[in-house]
Amino acid sequence: MSKFKPEKLKVTFIPPATAFVPIDGRKYTLTHSDITGELFLSIGNVYDYQAINYEMRDEVLADWITINGEYLLYGKVYISNGEYDRNMSRIRYMIFKKELDLALTAMIYGDRSFFTYYPWLLDAPIYVQFSSVYPEFNQLAYYGTPRTYLNKVKKETMPEAQV
Repeated sequence: MSKFKPEKLKVTFIPPATAFVPIDGRKYTLTHSDITGELFLSIGNVYDYQAINYEMRDEVLADWITINGEYLLYGKVYISNGEYDRNMSRIRYMIFKKELDLALTAMIYGDRSFFTYYPWLLDAPIYVQFSSVYPEFNQLAYYGTPRTYLNKVKKETMPEAQV
């Protein structure tokens, strides 16, 4: 798995979203450059559809939703809608599983000031939906909480710091 490097993350807010608002419907679009290793995070009321490479479909999307009055961060990754065979879908699935920790770390770290205004969201669950026509790759998985990812960055960037 790739190591998160904060200096490689570029964050853009899509107005009217800011570091503080909105909570409901706050959306994240994470893309990357295979060449430079840079990660690009857009935060807004809408996904950054212009940033998505529709041939590769290797973005990670997420948004804050409520279920039974509780907030959760709901991520989505696209595996296949039939344009990839089962083997290529398996490869895509394995790559997403391997790199999802990095992607979620980038999302949470990139929006870290948001959590200073809404600290209760640090313990909200994160779920990621893998979308595929093949049942074995079409699943919902639990990925911890934002606090887990922020603590990990803190440990990696300041190993002597108490977390």
